[in-house]
Amino acid sequence: MAKYTRIEVAQTMERTGLVPLFYHPDIELGKEVIAACYRGGARIIEFTNRGDFAHEVFAALNKYALEALPGLIMGVGSVADAGTASLYMQLGANLIVTPVFREDIALVCNRRKVLWSPGCGTLTEIAKAEELGCEIVKVFPGGTYGPGFVKAIKGPHPWTSIMPTGGVSPTEENLKGWIDAGVTCVGMGSKLITKDALAARDFGLIEEKTRSAIELIQRLRSS
Repeated sequence: MAKYTRIEVAQTMERTGLVPLFYHPDIELGKEVIAACYRGGARIIEFTNRGDFAHEVFAALNKYALEALPGLIMGVGSVADAGTASLYMQLGANLIVTPVFREDIALVCNRRKVLWSPGCGTLTEIAKAEELGCEIVKVFPGGTYGPGFVKAIKGPHPWTSIMPTGGVSPTEENLKGWIDAGVTCVGMGSKLITKDALAARDFGLIEEKTRSAIELIQRLRSS
């Protein structure tokens, strides 16, 4: 059962501006990663559902977060159907993120009052997702659509909250484009939690990159 309400989750996404996302089959390494992101200021993390027995890894990480990392909200991404969403909600997922728009996922998440963020690529999909209660829409792959797409959507839909994922990096040039376009937050994966850092178990680097990205987002918002 989710510990945090969908409103709390949405507010945390907007307040911090950054949702780190990652997958790794090693539970102990995963604990180090989410702890590093937490020390860097992240308060919500998207664990991507990509490997065999990924739900078992998530269950262990969520238990660890609840015990050792107060206030850290654990969500799950790459969810492709309602059954998978239900499985992860049984394991305490507070957020369900999908690569595509699926009404069946909306229904099971709304039934449990869990925030869901579907991947959308047209204004029609975005409007339909919002009709089904979506608070923050995921634009994916973000690098394909770009900040110009977000800016164009915000024209006729100023109430729409958007999180681009894919093609987002922790550089000032990249983040400035998204922030200026009006995104609510950004999802960031391999550009933040890099393969090299994971291979070297350089959790200090992950912590520092997370902190720097959040500080940069806050600065860009205020400028």
